[in-house]
Amino acid sequence: MLRRMLGKTLGFVGYTIQYGCIAHCAFEYIGEFVVCSGPSMEPTIVNHDVVFSERMSRHLCRIEKGDIVIAKSPFDPNMNICKRVIGMEGDKICTSAPSDLFKTHTYVPKGHVWLEGDNLKNSSDSRSYGPVPYALIRGRVCLKLWPPHGFGTLSESPTKRIIKSQSDSHSD
Repeated sequence: MLRRMLGKTLGFVGYTIQYGCIAHCAFEYIGEFVVCSGPSMEPTIVNHDVVFSERMSRHLCRIEKGDIVIAKSPFDPNMNICKRVIGMEGDKICTSAPSDLFKTHTYVPKGHVWLEGDNLKNSSDSRSYGPVPYALIRGRVCLKLWPPHGFGTLSESPTKRIIKSQSDSHSD
């Protein structure tokens, strides 16, 4: 009796570990569901929208200007941020203070990206904390899942801040 109960318990623990490992690998290397909060990506993504963030682009270095990414916050490793990639390494970025009085140019250093929220007036982003290391990017947002009326791929930046250079175009 005890042997049979111990066998069933160990079998259950074994299956739990196996399925836990499969789930971990799926979330780490394929993608994850993310509930977004805060106003920084409005109107593209609003508070409580659910998006799917795929991880393959990050691992294959396929993040491009215009992509929306989930990244670790440069200030708090326990917090994720959702922002749009405005510039890649080597790009010259025209930045401005929230008051729009002072405009400066910044070059994105090697191994970094420039991230900004779509809601420029209400976003803490690279304009505040500078370029973000590529290693902090967790995934690329490819699909909005919730609410149902917003289901689908995400639109281009409403701020029109992304300017693709000739080298960004693959086929023209």
